[in-house]
Amino acid sequence: MSSTTRAPSTRKTVPGMGRIFQRGQTFWIAYYRHGKEHRESTHSVNENDATKLLKKRFGEIASRRFVGPQEERVMFEDLGKGIERDYTLRGLRSMKAAKGRMMHLKKAFAGMRALDITPDRVRDYQAQRRKEKASPATVNRETSHLARAFRIAVKSGLLTVVPPFPNRLEESAPRQGFFEHAEYLAVRQHLTPAVYQDVLDFAYYSGWRRGEVTGLTWREIDMAGSVIRLDPDRSKTKTGRLLPMSQPLKEVLQRRVAARRLDCLMVFHRDGEEMIDWRKAWAAACKLAGLPGKRLHDCRRTAARNLIRSGTPERVAMQLTGHKTRSVFDRYNIVSESDLRAGVDRLAAYVKKLPKETIVEPLKKAGKGRG
Repeated sequence: MSSTTRAPSTRKTVPGMGRIFQRGQTFWIAYYRHGKEHRESTHSVNENDATKLLKKRFGEIASRRFVGPQEERVMFEDLGKGIERDYTLRGLRSMKAAKGRMMHLKKAFAGMRALDITPDRVRDYQAQRRKEKASPATVNRETSHLARAFRIAVKSGLLTVVPPFPNRLEESAPRQGFFEHAEYLAVRQHLTPAVYQDVLDFAYYSGWRRGEVTGLTWREIDMAGSVIRLDPDRSKTKTGRLLPMSQPLKEVLQRRVAARRLDCLMVFHRDGEEMIDWRKAWAAACKLAGLPGKRLHDCRRTAARNLIRSGTPERVAMQLTGHKTRSVFDRYNIVSESDLRAGVDRLAAYVKKLPKETIVEPLKKAGKGRG
């Protein structure tokens, strides 16, 4: 009776790194990362090859350059699915903007492995987008969106590290436009149809964001109580807000009551349809008023400034306009040219009143020593 002799199975522990073992004649290695064991074939019958591979993997893990077999299969499309799912689960209202950013990213990275999206390729993307006349701020938002997709992939276990990203492009200073009262009236005069004037009035006297104004519904209006309650679901900060009606706001809403339709819940509408795009009418009114480049969002900055100038405490002003962070509110509470001019005029007037002759008597010279 013959017997078959099996080669003895080799098992070797490498302290601090992992272990080496055999399956048949082939050597395998096992190592741990984040508490999870990884096993990998060396495709070799030489134990020295196993030792070298184990040391290599240990070095990659220690230097955060480790790439597992699963990561090699992660594609750009997987990153896109992950960040879209994150936006949906969190109920972020910036989904539309996110899809726009992803549309541009797809043109450059579609069909590419995540591991192949290197800093050089991201830099090439930045250069290409600038050639397409995209602003530095727009390019930064797009590359930040890509970096966020990588971070989500790491959190979900698809990848182990976020690759380094090139420096952000230098952006222009934040817009600081606002309306002087005469400018607001000039633009209003040229806005047609009348519902656009009502939108401008509401924005000017409330300081609310554009979407908060144009999306206002009658459910949020309490004419009897003279208050407006912003639905938290429509607020950028997901926080409800209460706005007492000033007389100008009451007049706006009284005009909207007169134009109200039972088949439309919107306060501001055109023939029962939601106001989505009125850029042409706005641009035309600003041009006729001699104020090209003005934006409806300038009303928000203006309201923040006017509230402070009128003596409203900052905490109350921030509640009315819906600013949650002091840094953004301070940026909106800007100083106009007329404010600067008034400041230097007050300085000149103050200096003019100062005494023109010294009121301090000079020190007497010390006398000679006593005899």
